[in-house]
Amino acid sequence: MRRLAPMLAAVLLVAPTIATDASMPAGGRSSLIRERLSDANRWRDHVMVVAHRAGWKENGKTIRPENSKAAIDSSVSLGVELVELDVRRSRDGALVVMHDPTLDRTTTCRGAVSDHTLAELRRCRLKTEGNGTASVESIPTFEEMLAHARGRILVNVDNKLEPEDLPEIVAVARRLGMADGIVVKAPIWNEERLARTKAVLDHIGDDVLFMPILADDAVHEASFIERIDRQVAAPAAELVVWHKDAAPALTSDGGVLFSAQARAVAIRNNTHLWINTYPITDRPEGMVAGGRGDGLAMAGGRPDEVYGFWIDRGATIIQTDEPKALIDWLERQGLRRPYPATGS
Repeated sequence: MRRLAPMLAAVLLVAPTIATDASMPAGGRSSLIRERLSDANRWRDHVMVVAHRAGWKENGKTIRPENSKAAIDSSVSLGVELVELDVRRSRDGALVVMHDPTLDRTTTCRGAVSDHTLAELRRCRLKTEGNGTASVESIPTFEEMLAHARGRILVNVDNKLEPEDLPEIVAVARRLGMADGIVVKAPIWNEERLARTKAVLDHIGDDVLFMPILADDAVHEASFIERIDRQVAAPAAELVVWHKDAAPALTSDGGVLFSAQARAVAIRNNTHLWINTYPITDRPEGMVAGGRGDGLAMAGGRPDEVYGFWIDRGATIIQTDEPKALIDWLERQGLRRPYPATGS
């Protein structure tokens, strides 16, 4: 059965045919992905998939190290559009890719990332959480991971530092000729945070895609999303629908961030609504998705009540720990449109 939010149906009537090789932009598959990311109204019948921590899980099990080159390779092979990479600093200021502030869970080393020099971090091997198996990969620099992804997939940069560190992050991408290959983001919860982020983006320039992160514990009206869209050119908004306790019922409507007004703002400004369905360690299932997360979809066997629910409320990008299962489900619903072959 094809699932489409009723409000978006009119947009789909004018959607063009799938791009042909003759119209393909230069830059390989990542350019095609950026095109779809930057033109939401044209591609609302194609739900984009983002692999959380680059794509480390399958069927609820950790099968490769997170934030690894192997994870990027897996996501590319599945047809994922973006991989998330977490960026931190070593003691001597190098930008490295690591989710946790400490090394203990995901590497063969221990202690805080920021307490180790890059040379010391190089001696740490990434390991698969759960079975503790060490891989051949050492902790990578941000530059190395960008180079590995270049041309094949877009990189969703989760900056674990401050907004003011974004220019340096962007400079690394520019040095590799990848300004068009990354998406940077920052949480915005009030006017002061919007002004602070806008100042950073003015310094960066407009050749890099930026996305705000909005959470429903701070954003209570769709008009704030509109104000952000007017001041910050963004192809999407990453939306957090909090579910802090295990006992209450699942969200029934998605709240203000997925209201009819929010969907209207997205269509009016040609932007995507992005939901995260991945779990957070030691927190209630679906904590950032109103209880409707990967666990309910997979272990609970209720993907319609997770992915279908959010798509029916306007989501056209889903970040997940289960990219393979999600893509398979989307294809069965007719919610994926193939990319032309790039030869790269």
